[in-house]
Amino acid sequence: MSVVWAEAVWLGLGGYLGFGLALGLLTILFGMRRLVPGVEVPVRVRLLVLPGMAAVWPVILLRLAGVRPKEDRAPEIKT
Repeated sequence: MSVVWAEAVWLGLGGYLGFGLALGLLTILFGMRRLVPGVEVPVRVRLLVLPGMAAVWPVILLRLAGVRPKEDRAPEIKT
């Protein structure tokens, strides 16, 4: 692996985690009620989940946009 490729990998990883950290901070400050409605999440719990949010930020972004997994959707009523 050349130095150029190694730098590209590190820059990509840094950009991914940097964006994830920024999104995670914004989420724990302003978006937690949208992710966990009806529950007041303590500050220490918000800080504990911040590294995980930085790692899986695409999933968090989808959840904030309103996309829900199949398990969270209401079952269809067949008549």
